[in-house]
Amino acid sequence: MSTHPAVTGHQFLSLHLLETLVAVLPVRDENGAPKSIVYGGAERHMITSQARRRAERVHSRDRANAHQGPLAGHTMGVRTREWALITARALEASHGWEQEEAVQTARAVLQATGLKFGDPAKKTVANLTKVLLFAPSDAGERIAAHVHAQRETVGAWAAEYIPLAQAAAAKPARNSRKNKKQEEQEAGATPADTETDTAGVASKMPPLPKTTRDAVLTALAPRDAIDIALYGRFLAEIADSPNVDGAIQSSHAFTVHEAEHTDDFYAAADDAKLDRKSNALDFLEAADDAGAGMTGYQSLISGTFYRHAVLDRRKLRGNLRAAGMSDQDTESAAVAAEAEFVSAFVDAFPQAKKNSTASTGSLPALVLSFDGDRPFNYAAAFQRPIDEVAEGGPAGELAVRRLLAHHNFVRQRRTDISAGRILTYDPTIHAVLQELGIKDVDSVDGLTS
Repeated sequence: MSTHPAVTGHQFLSLHLLETLVAVLPVRDENGAPKSIVYGGAERHMITSQARRRAERVHSRDRANAHQGPLAGHTMGVRTREWALITARALEASHGWEQEEAVQTARAVLQATGLKFGDPAKKTVANLTKVLLFAPSDAGERIAAHVHAQRETVGAWAAEYIPLAQAAAAKPARNSRKNKKQEEQEAGATPADTETDTAGVASKMPPLPKTTRDAVLTALAPRDAIDIALYGRFLAEIADSPNVDGAIQSSHAFTVHEAEHTDDFYAAADDAKLDRKSNALDFLEAADDAGAGMTGYQSLISGTFYRHAVLDRRKLRGNLRAAGMSDQDTESAAVAAEAEFVSAFVDAFPQAKKNSTASTGSLPALVLSFDGDRPFNYAAAFQRPIDEVAEGGPAGELAVRRLLAHHNFVRQRRTDISAGRILTYDPTIHAVLQELGIKDVDSVDGLTS
């Protein structure tokens, strides 16, 4: 009986980061306002973990697909509602199918597998699944290849399935509360009769051939998609398609000090209007040329943020082995995934307002990386908000001193934690580290053990 090699060293890699952002808006609530929390009796700006995780995941996926970074050449995933359309495009481009047949067949195959789709009467959502599905990027091509290879069998099944599926979908719309009573009165039917009729249509729908269903499940399975092993996925609609408990935990980022957002008034100029003014032609339509082309407000936030993430090395390797990797490939992929995760944690940034605020160019003031037998979250270090006036210094430097002191204090009382590795892109913080007798690494690569 074979046994899998255990993770050598500590199971968890903890990452802690401090970054100062000025006049940005990386994430907004449903009203377009900045998100905030109250912590330690003070309101703080907040950047949600969801925004950070997506930025990191897409950053890593794009690098891998461009054959850059530690995961160059590895399979990555795509999270979308458009798998039927992606499959249909593959049927058209690679196998010469007509568009309408390709779309209808792809939708029917995925629907019969267990996925629910949007209202067929609404063109914008008719061919979109109701939930986002995170699957390997080549899933659509794999499904298309199987459907084309089994075109005769799948085509015969689809010819029977599609009309029945359309009839079943149309029943609820026709039997709305307003019309249902009228129909029952006209036809002498009871509610039980109409419900039985709808159920009868559904019961006549032929099941998807087992070989095709198995092929679809294999294509949609996590397989060797590294980002699915890292970030996990949940798919409730298909019970026999494996879910993945992610190996990464991410916290919401928050300012280490009390903070308020700024409502910035802006005015956009109308080029044609200004051209008339510059050529002394504005007297032609003086009333129309008054004022700016467009005005409005946008909310902006500034501050020094603390954020934290942790990688479960054992869970990552378990996910990769469960996807079918050999022990050797698992270890190689896990090491590469860890290096890429650290790189994305440091370099990736949410894209919102990137052009108007240049937010994606920010670099962290400090990154602290260490190993442990359990996760360690240092948010408590900033429960008391930093007061730049009372404490006599900028929040960034004060936060660095407080975070490092907190880590040193914890480390003296725990045997399940390493000393850690530190990276900074700020010369002022580098001087602080030298003052404290702490040697920092000179690249992201140095943050992994």
